[in-house]
Amino acid sequence: MTHVALTIAGSEASGGAGAQTDLKTFHQLDTFGTAALTCIVSFDPKNDWGHRFVPVDPQVIKDQIEATCAVHDIDTVKIGMLGTPVTIDAVAESLTEQAFTHVVLDPVLICKGQEPGAALDTDNALKDQILPLATFVTPNHFEALSLSGMDAIESVEDLTEAAKRIHDTYDVVVLAKGGVVLDGPDAVDVFYDGEQVVELRTPKIGEERVSGAGCTLAAAVTAELAKGATPLQAAQVAKDVVTSSIEHRQSGHTPFDAVYQRAYQA
Repeated sequence: MTHVALTIAGSEASGGAGAQTDLKTFHQLDTFGTAALTCIVSFDPKNDWGHRFVPVDPQVIKDQIEATCAVHDIDTVKIGMLGTPVTIDAVAESLTEQAFTHVVLDPVLICKGQEPGAALDTDNALKDQILPLATFVTPNHFEALSLSGMDAIESVEDLTEAAKRIHDTYDVVVLAKGGVVLDGPDAVDVFYDGEQVVELRTPKIGEERVSGAGCTLAAAVTAELAKGATPLQAAQVAKDVVTSSIEHRQSGHTPFDAVYQRAYQA
């Protein structure tokens, strides 16, 4: 029987990120994908491609998770965009009820500073309610800064220190993404599980971020864990998948490209 994984994430209508990308990534890795939508996100072509965000009712989110877990035996879940404190409440409650073995969190943080308001409230709720339930997190450069409490991450050594601090604070396996942000010819991610530090390196493919890369990485980790891989094995496959997805990116009328998973071969 095919292994099953669940993504709890937003819908991104153009197909380049969110649950759409998660499901494509699951499929590429021979994992049956299911999805519980937390919000509906659509680009606004009349406003510099900004995000239009509509949250899904919290009870509807819980109903989706309940139904999916009743249909399938699922022990591995990926958490993506949540977006509001009430959504986080609902997802945290469902995670506690279902008792998943693997909870892979792509820690989507939206507050760029410490100013009070909805963004900070949402990020604090994520840190307080979802992170303690996670087993594996995949922060990008900005998120690694926020979760580690460091002032700057300017080198692979800094990124490694951030990964260690996040692990020690939240007791999670960490795959910290350097991406195109750090100087040098390689896109470097750092894996840390409390015992071993492993640098995952590939040559950079341009210097611009590609939409959906973070979703793809976390979804690939999720699919591999669902199939029984170790966390390090899952991280290594995920690095290969996201690299291939960036190499075979999909262009559109936006000023940025989107990942495309179809070309990856194990």
